[in-house]
Amino acid sequence: MTEEFKVSGEEILTKVKEIIKEGNARKIIIKNEKDESIMEIPLTFVVVGAVLVPVLAAVGAIAGILTKCTLVVEKK
Repeated sequence: MTEEFKVSGEEILTKVKEIIKEGNARKIIIKNEKDESIMEIPLTFVVVGAVLVPVLAAVGAIAGILTKCTLVVEKK
């Protein structure tokens, strides 16, 4: 089961944090305006808090260069 969200670069980090808090996603894929995959985050790997910090830093960096993107969330 997948779900897609169209978000602006400013909203991406907030939305990713929200999806992680929900806890029912297995993977988040960030795609650019051309529908190309920019980053894939396997959330089964991110469960450990120490791993979450660099992942969110990378998402923040991506948010700085994208104006519009799509988050594809694969759920359990």
